Amino acid sequence: MNRERDDQHAFRLLPWTGPEGKPGYVLGDGTGYVSRMADNMECVQLDMAHDLLGHAADLLADQRVTGAELHFLASRLSESLEEVKRVAESRGSRLSAIGAGPDSGSQGHRDRAPDAESRTPGSGQAGQAGEPVNR
Repeated sequence: MNRERDDQHAFRLLPWTGPEGKPGYVLGDGTGYVSRMADNMECVQLDMAHDLLGHAADLLADQRVTGAELHFLASRLSESLEEVKRVAESRGSRLSAIGAGPDSGSQGHRDRAPDAESRTPGSGQAGQAGEPVNR
């Protein structure tokens, strides 16, 4: 792979997990089908998080709320926070890769592209540009 291709294609953390909850990545320039699907999924996840926060505020203002209702709310908030965190990590990595993010000068744990050390046995190599890769 030459330097020019490296500049145009980068790993992107997908907003969903693969088999066994493993993170999924796509290698590409951000314009392919999987990247567009990931963009749409991120929008849905963020919109759902926004709606859930409104529901949480209403539920917490209700003095008659039950423990079961609070447990259900906490579970959904936890799931939503996990999704939003994943979106933030993905977007932060992409900003850092182009030198536009607040961490553009440093390589923190969340900014690294997947490497050989992070692969699990039998996970295989990266796919072609635009193909999802589960690690």
